[in-house]
Amino acid sequence: MNAAKDLIKTAKAMNASGLNHGSAGNLSVRVGNGLLLTPSGLDYAAMTEDEVVRMTMDGKWSCDNRDMKPTSEWRFHLDIMAARADIGAVIHAHSPFATALACLRRDIPAFHYMVAVAGGKMVACADYATFGSAELSENVMRALDGRLACLMANHGLMACGRDLSHALAVAIEVEELAAQYMRALQVGEPIILDDEEMDRVLEKFKAGYGYGSSR
Repeated sequence: MNAAKDLIKTAKAMNASGLNHGSAGNLSVRVGNGLLLTPSGLDYAAMTEDEVVRMTMDGKWSCDNRDMKPTSEWRFHLDIMAARADIGAVIHAHSPFATALACLRRDIPAFHYMVAVAGGKMVACADYATFGSAELSENVMRALDGRLACLMANHGLMACGRDLSHALAVAIEVEELAAQYMRALQVGEPIILDDEEMDRVLEKFKAGYGYGSSR
């Protein structure tokens, strides 16, 4: 498998899905003892493999194209990979509905059982901090604790997975949940599933429920 090619393909798919546009957002994938990252400020439609940035787990980076540098958000990608052996890919997007909720600093509660796709009983909204900062990375790590996705206050969406395909699927599902939750809020206050029910749902997910299986 060509990890750089897969990273570019996923970046383009992210934009094509409506999760993102232009050069906003960023992606990473674990490779050996390090990771590959999208570069800073480059439209994914024009990205080539020599523009993908390599980074070791001590934060040192290199790129075949010397005009490129890693995304300004490299820190949370690195920290997530270092702390979570279960995560092989990270996607950050400024998706419309998740970002709108993040700007309200609202979590996504268990209004629908599919919230469990993110690995927990709700999707938390990480506290705000300046983009690219160590503080933002710390806030994201807390919101991701035991989960695969979170919102980022006044910023956007974070989604993780065992690989790029899984991370993209999680991102798309959480964006859809954000859209559904916002529409429900326009009518009234949704009924929230209790912890006991979400425990049952999470067990079903662990047993194999998910993408590619019957629902």
